[in-house]
Amino acid sequence: MKTQMKFLIAAISLSFLFSSIVAYDSLDPNGNITIKWDIMTWTPDGYVAIVTVNNFQMYRHIMSPGWTVGWTWAKKEVIWSMVGAQTTEQGDCSKFKGNIPHCCNKKPTVVDLLPGVPYNQQFANCCKGGVLAAWGQDPQASVSAFQVSVGQAGTTNKTVRLPSNFTLLGPGPGYTCGPAKTVPPTNFLSPDLRRKTQALMTWNVTCTYSQFLARKHPSCCVSFSSFYNETITPCPSCACGCENKNKCVKGDSKLLSVVGVNTPRKDNAPLVQCTHHMCPVRVHWHVKTNYKEYWRVKIAVTNFNYRMNYTQWTLVVQHPNLNNVTHVFSFDYKPLLPYGSINDTGMFYGMKFYNDMLMEAGEFGNVQSEVLMQKDTNTFSLKEGWAFPRKVYFNGEECTLPPPDSYPFLPNSTPSSRTFNSIFIFFMVIFSMVVMS
Repeated sequence: MKTQMKFLIAAISLSFLFSSIVAYDSLDPNGNITIKWDIMTWTPDGYVAIVTVNNFQMYRHIMSPGWTVGWTWAKKEVIWSMVGAQTTEQGDCSKFKGNIPHCCNKKPTVVDLLPGVPYNQQFANCCKGGVLAAWGQDPQASVSAFQVSVGQAGTTNKTVRLPSNFTLLGPGPGYTCGPAKTVPPTNFLSPDLRRKTQALMTWNVTCTYSQFLARKHPSCCVSFSSFYNETITPCPSCACGCENKNKCVKGDSKLLSVVGVNTPRKDNAPLVQCTHHMCPVRVHWHVKTNYKEYWRVKIAVTNFNYRMNYTQWTLVVQHPNLNNVTHVFSFDYKPLLPYGSINDTGMFYGMKFYNDMLMEAGEFGNVQSEVLMQKDTNTFSLKEGWAFPRKVYFNGEECTLPPPDSYPFLPNSTPSSRTFNSIFIFFMVIFSMVVMS
């Protein structure tokens, strides 16, 4: 009995430990999506609140078809009206006569409005189809908001009950939301910045992302090559799983587009080109040149997905020499400092209206750049795979790297050793000639 109890305690402890680890990102330890409720006014049977969705993740954005937020009401609340968003279902409002609520569901599901809705349905930072940019890429586009009028709720700070069981899809699974917590009321400044007001009541909900919960397999892989080795290190076989290998696409991409393969689906289910790695996205890192004081790397991102244009894509790389980036060609670049003093991680992303969209698989389904880095003579080396990244993320998803023993290492004979060998052989020949004479 004691043994069983010890095993149960150990299992529970491991489950709590594992659940806390899977939602932790070492390259973005403070990244999260925060849903903030600000009650602005009281109504005869409830309140009017502004709900703000803030994406505080440095390099993970929410793509189309956008975010979906849900919760469970604490009592018998209803939503009388909404501005800037809508619920996906109205629910059973049969007991109401005359004024019918916008939603009567105990568990409402809310989505953002699409661009172009009438002006009277818009709200500040709304109507972007639920698309949120990453905080590190575009802070102004990382916010979404809507207004909601709630009825059959409390009408004071002491009688309002906070909703529970918050959920967030962005647009698929992967996010886990904590409980709503009351925080100090939000302060607001007037347009002329001369008057400050505050919300009547504020609560926050924090949602964190876990790639483990989002999908069974990675969604990208990495391959390597170098100027000093003719061998290319490809992505590992079945790096993104090979369960759907019989459903992959073979043939000419121009012909495939004609027969409707490129038609997108609402669930964003990928339809990938047949490859040995079966990944929708491949990142290739090529060590191009080695100068006296600098070295150059070429980065290429290829889209093998016939049903997805990756808008506002991000590429995050961890490498020790990113602390001395001199110039980045044709990509925007921003260093990430997850731990303040450690500067070995950077984010690459496309230039607006130039290459900020990675097109679907085909002739234009790739973007490329080159990075020039200054050498630190105390740490720089091309030996033992040092020239290749430690971690690579595409759109916030960690990519599968090749096994370390397959990296393009330096040849067994380096130029200096070959020079030494040539001199040694030359002197041996002279010596033998003298002896024989």
